[in-house]
Amino acid sequence: MNYFKTLLLAAALLAPALPASAQTVVKFATLAPEGSTWMKAMRQFTKETTARTDGRVKFKIYAGGVSGDEKDVVRKIRLGQLHAGGFTGLGIGEVAPEVRLLDTPFLFKNAAEIDHIYKALDADFRKFFENRGYVLLGWAEVGTVNVFSNSPVTKPEDLRDVKMWIWEGDPIAEATFQALHIKPIPLSITDVMTSLQTGMINGVYGSPLSVIALQWFARMKYVFSLPLTNASGAVLISKKSFDTLSKDDQKVMLELGEKHMRALTLKSRKENEESVGILKKKGLIFTDPASPSVITDLEAAGQAARVSLVGKLYSRELLEKVEKELKEFRAPKKK
Repeated sequence: MNYFKTLLLAAALLAPALPASAQTVVKFATLAPEGSTWMKAMRQFTKETTARTDGRVKFKIYAGGVSGDEKDVVRKIRLGQLHAGGFTGLGIGEVAPEVRLLDTPFLFKNAAEIDHIYKALDADFRKFFENRGYVLLGWAEVGTVNVFSNSPVTKPEDLRDVKMWIWEGDPIAEATFQALHIKPIPLSITDVMTSLQTGMINGVYGSPLSVIALQWFARMKYVFSLPLTNASGAVLISKKSFDTLSKDDQKVMLELGEKHMRALTLKSRKENEESVGILKKKGLIFTDPASPSVITDLEAAGQAARVSLVGKLYSRELLEKVEKELKEFRAPKKK
């Protein structure tokens, strides 16, 4: 009898040491404000991921920039203080500079071209991220970017009298405005509203949806209708954190990341279109290029900006690969 009691006691003592279902808490940060379309999609993604992994993967979300600018978030991920983030192009560039090619000016003409390049170069982009210690969970496109100002803009020369903001440390924006012969004022994105209020700047750029969400539109009067670029966005997790998950949980996270971020991209595109209508109702005036030659000049400036970044952010080989894909995609399809 004592023998069996001894066995039971030993089993009870050893039970806590037996392998249990490990739980991972992913600390995730983003500039997107709580309640925004972006955060609603992220909440759906995290909720479903937790449910599909039976609670093994949970999330702690820091929204609205409480963890700092995107550079701060990348630094904290490297230090292990955070594990994942939702990034615009600037944050993506801190991780994998090559991918910033997607944000270069006047590269795309429509959404179909954007989707084609994401698909055609998927393996390339994922490799860029993985080589830097990150895993791509999904693209979360910010959308088409317009120039907002307090004086009408119909040609590049009009921007030279605008106190234009530029996101501090963004090489794409720097190359873009340099190609347009404009000297902008570099500021952190968190300083933009204050600078608009004080008059330090009177011009910004952003997607219609984001400019409304950030309340910048209240300080603007005009919008140049021709998009400057299409701003990419992505949800990334450190490979170190991702590798702690089981293969099944990794598969779930990748599957749901693709699902929810694709839905977010489509919704963002729709809401950006709707935001144009909202801005017009708010009294903002949309101006068109003064002539077809202005569009030609802007596209030439975009090409010059892309070439100037070869060897700095990406290789000539990658640029030529993207341009070749776009050229073939734009070519008339044979019946």
